[in-house]
Amino acid sequence: MIKVAICGGSGYAGAELLRILAAHPHVEVTSVTSEKSPGKKVTDLFPHLSRYKHLIYEVLDRERILPKADLFFMALPHAASQEAVDFFVARGKRVIDLSADYRLKDAKTYEEWYKVPHRFPATLKKAVYGLPELYRKKIAKAHIIANPGCYPTGAVIGLYPAVKKGFIHPDTLVIDSKSGTSGAGRQSDVIFSFCEVNEGFKAYSIGSHRHTPEIEQELSIAAGKEIRVNFTPHLVPLDRGILTTIYAKLVKSLEVKEIHDAYASFYRKEPFTEVLPLGKFPNVKNVRGTNLCHVGIAVNKRTSTLVVVTSIDNLVKGASGQAVHNMNIIMGFDEETALSAIALCP
Repeated sequence: MIKVAICGGSGYAGAELLRILAAHPHVEVTSVTSEKSPGKKVTDLFPHLSRYKHLIYEVLDRERILPKADLFFMALPHAASQEAVDFFVARGKRVIDLSADYRLKDAKTYEEWYKVPHRFPATLKKAVYGLPELYRKKIAKAHIIANPGCYPTGAVIGLYPAVKKGFIHPDTLVIDSKSGTSGAGRQSDVIFSFCEVNEGFKAYSIGSHRHTPEIEQELSIAAGKEIRVNFTPHLVPLDRGILTTIYAKLVKSLEVKEIHDAYASFYRKEPFTEVLPLGKFPNVKNVRGTNLCHVGIAVNKRTSTLVVVTSIDNLVKGASGQAVHNMNIIMGFDEETALSAIALCP
């Protein structure tokens, strides 16, 4: 049994961590923090988490919670994780950070996109990007896991085999993603209110979304050269889920079966990435509440274009479920522990 703390446990990602870990036989949640709700019970905010009815939110006093846990999940806002991650790692703790603070390997790139300096570049160098499909061996040995963003998870899984195998022209990548509103976090901005979101469908942060350099970083590693992408996210009136449709020009004429077989081979041992049969394509409804990423493959022969579609639950595979998967790898547990539950009802 390991003891874990969740720092920033009153947001959607924190609540999902609690939901998933409630089914984990080897984990005890010993501390959960919230700067907005100290003194409240977890069930005051999330009545469905009845297992934690005796767990009280506390402020993030690093010295006080240090001895309470072996592993720390950081579900804090961007920039707020920097110092806390450094503090816990320096004292021998394992940390899985769900913010963007340790995802980008270059501190200057982080500052450019997040508009704050990275104050712990030495700690940043120790972080491992937490996409198990690509970095399982490094994750197992790491003390800092930078849990991937939700959009990059679907985009990188969808593109990595094609880029790695040289099927496509990397300068033609177009990534079109649609996300439910929980991707914006648990906030009260009017733009995320029911009347604003319901019956709506819009693009935002065109060419400027902060997940762009994260996608480019991982695809550049796959290609062995610098890659730039056209990435456009959209907000749709769903609670949760991301559907990503990716377009790229093929370098030569390829049959869809050849590409599909390459994807199926690449992900054949992955417990949470499923390449769907030819002619089948992802639906966010089918991954809701799960740690799955569904992948569909097509080729538009008229335009010699590869089309890849992926779907994930942004709160699970795109955040908390992937964090628990990383924890399972670090601790040597079966990777599917607490993550093999069926989808939530539509």
